[in-house]
Amino acid sequence: MSMIRDLRAVVRPSLRKSNALHNAYDTTRDPSASSAVVDCAVYRDGRRLERGTCRTPHEAMLEVRAEGGFAWIGLHEPTEEEFAGIAREFGLHPLAVEDAVHAHQRPKLERYDDTLFTVFKTIHYVEHAELTATSEVVETGEVMCFTGRDFVITVRHGGHGSLRALRHRLQDDPELLAKGPSAVLHSIADHVVDGYIAVAEAVQDDIDEVEIEVFSTPAKGSPRGSGAGRIYQLKREVLEFKRAVSPLLRPMQLLSERPMRLIDPDIQKYFRDVADHLARVHEEVIGFDELLNSILQANLAQATVAQNEDMRKITSWAAIVAVPTMICGVYGMNFKHMPELGWRYGYPMVLGVIGVVCFSIHRMLKRNGWL
Repeated sequence: MSMIRDLRAVVRPSLRKSNALHNAYDTTRDPSASSAVVDCAVYRDGRRLERGTCRTPHEAMLEVRAEGGFAWIGLHEPTEEEFAGIAREFGLHPLAVEDAVHAHQRPKLERYDDTLFTVFKTIHYVEHAELTATSEVVETGEVMCFTGRDFVITVRHGGHGSLRALRHRLQDDPELLAKGPSAVLHSIADHVVDGYIAVAEAVQDDIDEVEIEVFSTPAKGSPRGSGAGRIYQLKREVLEFKRAVSPLLRPMQLLSERPMRLIDPDIQKYFRDVADHLARVHEEVIGFDELLNSILQANLAQATVAQNEDMRKITSWAAIVAVPTMICGVYGMNFKHMPELGWRYGYPMVLGVIGVVCFSIHRMLKRNGWL
């Protein structure tokens, strides 16, 4: 213990001198501005080591190298300047750093030397009183995770997907947290996929609602096919959901099946469960897409049928009106010698003929379902 105290005495002064070199986020920003670092902690034997003052990432790493354990640093939408010092401190690859800062990446798993870089797309269901043609159903964010032998760096983008509750749950399970950074990576993956499951259930309710409305009798004055805009909007949102789920299948398969130095063998077994849940969600999302295609086609088919019915009615009435039009057109010609033109009962006879013929045509068309 005396050796450790002596080492701390040497490390602390050097830490103050080298702080400006290793923490660009601390020296280039306005001190009054909020930091991108939302939490920075050191864990040893599954327990968080508390201290009187907040650690900087550089201080946390020096403590880990001196006494063991691992550091977990959480950031929210850092700038290039804020992340530069951390990247140098932990030796992060420039390509991974660029992806973490600028976001808008597909879910993936990449290995750079002794660091795993994992990208997760987070999905948040947007509550809405009524689904419209402009409703936002799902909102996406991102969580990037740098996993090393003695550190975990999480970078979050978006207004949702906070990892605070996840960190607290892990701290309540020291046995799992003692497995090191790979346990944190698994918990993040499990947390993200659990979010997918909850969103899939909510989206299923929206699809069921749209399906019922499409195949139910439309309200008076509401034309068939009027819900196509809502169906198309929901299909777009499902496509956004699919872009988050599908690319993550391969990374989860690698983490659950391929041995990796940075992944504890005991933790790798847990990744299989996450991969199974993800595969189930992926099947549901594919089913949503296919079901919405069928609903959209059915909706458009109903609109086409309604238009055909309208055209048949218009055609039927046009055929009925053609009879008096033809007879009146003939007798409206200014010829002097026409049959029955001077007959006393000619006018009522023509009206009777028109009425009988029109009634007969109307009855025939109605019997055939045109009217």
